[in-house]
Amino acid sequence: MKSRYKKVYNFSAIIEKDESGYYFAQVPALKSCYTQAKTLPELYKRIPEVISLCLEAEKELFGSHIPQNEFVGVQNFEFAK
Repeated sequence: MKSRYKKVYNFSAIIEKDESGYYFAQVPALKSCYTQAKTLPELYKRIPEVISLCLEAEKELFGSHIPQNEFVGVQNFEFAK
């Protein structure tokens, strides 16, 4: 008998903007989980979609255990050479 309760996942996404103005999101806890969009509102719509697709693939390939990383922070480093 299947449980009536769904597993709740909590994923962090890293969002960056490239030189051409596109936004990119990566979900580090899921292998190859990326998406992009021209605007942030569009990116925010796509992130849950790509997470759902990646979760399906992870479960199929690796079973039911999906790692839950804890978000600690982001640090920006500037280098001059």
